Amino acid sequence: MAYILIFITAIFVNNVVFSQFLGICPFLGVSKKAESALGMGAAVAFVLTLATIVTYLIQKYVLIAFGLEYLQTIAFILVIAALVQMVEIILKKSAPALYQALGVFLPLITTNCCILGVAILVANGTYSTQGLEPNLLTGVVYAFSTALGFALALIVFSAIREQLDLMPVPKIMRGTSIALVVAGLLAMAFMGFSGVDNGLSKLFGL
Repeated sequence: MAYILIFITAIFVNNVVFSQFLGICPFLGVSKKAESALGMGAAVAFVLTLATIVTYLIQKYVLIAFGLEYLQTIAFILVIAALVQMVEIILKKSAPALYQALGVFLPLITTNCCILGVAILVANGTYSTQGLEPNLLTGVVYAFSTALGFALALIVFSAIREQLDLMPVPKIMRGTSIALVVAGLLAMAFMGFSGVDNGLSKLFGL
């Protein structure tokens, strides 16, 4: 049950976009079309989960073991960039259809601060574990759930922006202006989930 609570908390209560304000650049830049949002969400889910596993192992068995914790940020950035390039090469050779479907979204992930932010949170154990011991399993569950939360925010936002294109929005508010207003309203809406995790924890005695 604790893993389900981590799942719910990461998606709704502590949404990476609306609560932690990570991944704002792709959130605003790749949300004009629902198809683009879906592609970016899938790519982030795949890379974020893989990057979390690799960076956690590097943190535990390399950086901490050799007293190099101060190199965490630089090491994680290099690992994430290398993983994205590796995944891109592998997909291009083994799954051309999937590679074409993801398109430009894979290279864009390298500059997505959501990936680095979640990797650091998991490596340091400073994320919501719902009473469980921070380890690789809880970290992977948290990372995958966070990626789903990012995808949810992106898809909902893109759907609203597509509808806004059909509405008589005042000229001065078109484009980025109305997008920021909508993003703020969505963030306020997601605040309604605050306390859901605590309520469920008490309900199930966790």
